[in-house]
Amino acid sequence: MAAGGRLETETGTRAGVIVRSGRAVGRVVLAGPRAVTRRVRRATHAHGAGESGMAKLIELHAVHSAGDMLITFALASTIFFSVPTDEARGRVALYLAVTMAPFILLAPVIGPLLDRVPHGRRAAMAGALLARGMLALVIASAVVTGGIELYPAALGVMVCSKAYNIVRAAVVPRLLPPRVSLVKANARITLTGLISAGAMAPVGLALNAVGERWPLYAACVITVIGALMSFRLPGRVDLAKGERTAHLAELAELRSSRGTADGQRGFLPKVGDSPVLKALVANSALRAVSGFLLFFMAFLLRGEPLPGLGAALSLGLVGVAAGVGNGLGNLLGNWLRERSPELILLAVLAVAVGTTVTATVSYLAVTVIAVCAAAGICQALGKLALDALIQRDVPEVVRTSAFARSETTLQMAWVMGGAIGISLPLVGPLGMGVCATLALLGAGLSVRGLLTTARRGSPHPRVR
Repeated sequence: MAAGGRLETETGTRAGVIVRSGRAVGRVVLAGPRAVTRRVRRATHAHGAGESGMAKLIELHAVHSAGDMLITFALASTIFFSVPTDEARGRVALYLAVTMAPFILLAPVIGPLLDRVPHGRRAAMAGALLARGMLALVIASAVVTGGIELYPAALGVMVCSKAYNIVRAAVVPRLLPPRVSLVKANARITLTGLISAGAMAPVGLALNAVGERWPLYAACVITVIGALMSFRLPGRVDLAKGERTAHLAELAELRSSRGTADGQRGFLPKVGDSPVLKALVANSALRAVSGFLLFFMAFLLRGEPLPGLGAALSLGLVGVAAGVGNGLGNLLGNWLRERSPELILLAVLAVAVGTTVTATVSYLAVTVIAVCAAAGICQALGKLALDALIQRDVPEVVRTSAFARSETTLQMAWVMGGAIGISLPLVGPLGMGVCATLALLGAGLSVRGLLTTARRGSPHPRVR
C-alpha cells in the first residue's frame, strides 16, 4: 500500500511538473504574439481612435486586406503564373474584360444604391465581405477543375471589394477622432492594410504549397470574420440624418471655402474649375498609371527582364518598389497633413510626369524601378490630398456621398488602365511612353485649376 501510495505521489508529481512546464512553454510561445497584439492595439487606438470607433474600422480593414491578399495570391497563381505567357495574357484579358465591362455598367449603380440604404452601411460592408468569402469557395473548386465559373466568380470578388471600399470611404468621416485629420486617418487605415497584406503574403505562399485551394479556404474564413467585425462599428455610421446624394456635376460647381472669413462658399472661377473635380481628374490619371503598370510590367518582365537582371529579380524589384512607394506615400501624407492639398497634388503630378518621361527616353532598370516606386508614392499621396479637399470643400450634407462617388471613379480608372496594359505589345519603352501620356493627360487637365486655388492661399492651413 505504501509503495502504491508513493507511486501515485510520484506520478502526480511528474504530471504536475509536466503541466507546469507546458504552461511555461505556452507563456513563452504566446509572449511574442501578445506583445505584438498589444503594440498593434496601442497604435490603432492612439489619438482618440479607440473612443471614436476608428480603431475598429482600422482593424476591420486589416482583416479585409489579409483576405484580399490571399484571394489575389490564388488568382495570380492560377491565371498568371501557372501557364505560358501567351495563354496567361489571354486569361488575364478575359478576366479584365469580365471585370471592366460589367463594372463600368455597375459603377453608376453601386454609389446610388448605397446612397439609398445609408442606414445599412455596416450591413453593406458585412454583405460585401461575406459574399467575397462565398465566392472564394467557388474559385477554390474552379482552380482545380478549370471551370469557366472562375471568371464570373473573380468578377464578383472584384465588385464586392469595390463595394466595400466605397462604403469604407463613406464611413471614415463619421468616425474621425477630434484630434485626427482625415488625411492622417486615411493614411493610418491604408498603411495598416498594407502591413496586414504583407504579413499575409508568406502565409499564402505556405498554404499554396499545401494545395491550390488552401489560400482560398483561409480567405473564406478571414472574410467571414471580417463580416462579423463589421457589426462592431459604432451605430452612428448608419445614421444619415440630413444627408443627400452628390453628383459629379455638383462637384464641378463647388465653390472653394478659401479666402472667406465667414466660412461660406467663396469664389467660383468657372464651372469645372473646382479643386475637388481637378483633384479627382488628377487621381484618376494616377490610378490608371498604377493599373497599367501592374499588368503591363507583370507580363513584360516574364519574357523580357529589366536590362542586366533576371525575370524573377525584375518582378521582385518592381513589386517591392511599388509596395514600398505606397507605404512611403502614406507616411509622407501623415507628415504633410498641414500642407495645402493642391500643392501636394501638383508635386505628385510633377514626380509622375518626370519619372515616366525619363524612363521613356532612357529605359533602364533604375528608371523603371523609379517609375514603379513613384507610382506607389503618387497614388497614395494623391488620394490623401483628394480626401482632404473633399472634406474641406464639400458641404457636410453631401460629403459622404462624394466620398463614395470619388472612390467609384478611381476604381474604374484603375481597371481601364489595366485593360490598356494588357492590350499593348510587350515593348518596354512603349509601356513607359503610355504611362507618361496618362500622367501628362492628368496634369494637363488639372494643373491650371489646382494652381488657381493654390495661389489664393487658405485661412485654414490644417485640413481636417
